[in-house]
Amino acid sequence: MTPATFAAQATDTDDIKQQLNLLKAQIAALEARLAEQEQQQSELTAQQEQPASSDETAKASDDSTDGIKLGGAIRTNYSHTSYSDGNKNRGGDFALDIFRLNLNGSIGDVLLNAEIRFFDYMTAVKYAYVGYQLTDDWQVQAGITQVPFGNWPYNSHNWFFSTNYYIGLEDDHDLGILFKRQLSDNWQLDLGFFKNDELGGVDGYVGSRADRYSYDIVGARLPGDGIYDDPAQPLGEYNTLSGRFGYHVSHGELKTELGVSALAGGLHNGQTRAGDYHAWAVHSNSHYHNWNLQLQYTQYQYDVDNGADRMAVGAYAFYDSIAAEATSATVNLAYSVPVEWGPVTGLQFYNNYGLVYDKSDGSRDTMMNITGISVAAGGLFTYFDLVHAKNQPFVGGSASGDSSETERRFNINIGYYF
Repeated sequence: MTPATFAAQATDTDDIKQQLNLLKAQIAALEARLAEQEQQQSELTAQQEQPASSDETAKASDDSTDGIKLGGAIRTNYSHTSYSDGNKNRGGDFALDIFRLNLNGSIGDVLLNAEIRFFDYMTAVKYAYVGYQLTDDWQVQAGITQVPFGNWPYNSHNWFFSTNYYIGLEDDHDLGILFKRQLSDNWQLDLGFFKNDELGGVDGYVGSRADRYSYDIVGARLPGDGIYDDPAQPLGEYNTLSGRFGYHVSHGELKTELGVSALAGGLHNGQTRAGDYHAWAVHSNSHYHNWNLQLQYTQYQYDVDNGADRMAVGAYAFYDSIAAEATSATVNLAYSVPVEWGPVTGLQFYNNYGLVYDKSDGSRDTMMNITGISVAAGGLFTYFDLVHAKNQPFVGGSASGDSSETERRFNINIGYYF
């Protein structure tokens, strides 16, 4: 072997090591992100999309056993806000966020995936479904499962999600059946039918229809209703069809999913059909080396027989309001950095921007911009978020507010996952 050949091979080895370290860090950051955002479903899908060698397949077959695994997380949260004088006077507040338990695994050929969350003020099931692999490409899920819509599984990188989450169009979970086509031949497809929301619809036997993880319509706002009032005219979503199509293209190191989503369903008042609703979106999700860019344009509309131009929504034990019709646009940029700082294996820097505009109720635009960093360190995953927003829930406003003030919230969410 000549010195030149040895040097070339050494350089190749260094490049390979560097690529492997980057890949490991990106995988660690992705796994932590998925764990924090409670999507074992997406992890299973991603594993199914990855090709495996015959040796790996044989080993997996030898090691596989039936059983249900128990996991979970404990999260705490610190916030310092501009909209609470008491919070500012105390120098911010630190409190328990959630304790959660996860079940996932299989018995025979039937999969199980479930999560229950315990808050100080409520208990909520985020998802709970059984699944079956119909073919190599198709899986069916039945129960409380994610509604396929928009950038998947999240249209955001931060702890707060995007503005779409608060109008029920990001990380929404309802009761129904979902057919998922795994990525093959550059495309994938998700088709779902959802009988009603996760609390049983307008006649669900629950203490409060606001005690839920996902935002859903719970009523129509009548003249004189306050934006945070219990809905005087209860409504519930039912018989919703939802579909999401994604096509994957590559150009050198640039990999992009281009997608379109649509959903349509009815609104029921407990006695009869009281209207209908629909939404659609176009979206893209691009990866280039360490960069990730998400774009999404969305429109939604609720047509209620009484002509209401404002709807009541419920989540996290309180009611809010949204316009019956509006447009949304989001732009999310993130940069991932592999590191080896003791237990810290990955950092992700991001800026997520969302705007909800052209509202039918005449209220001002909802805007939220989040600049932050997430840190993966073993079982710990932490978000550091600086939020600036107008008329945004959890940042001093309502999705149907009419304020011209920009509010600020600095937030640190620390989670330990087991």
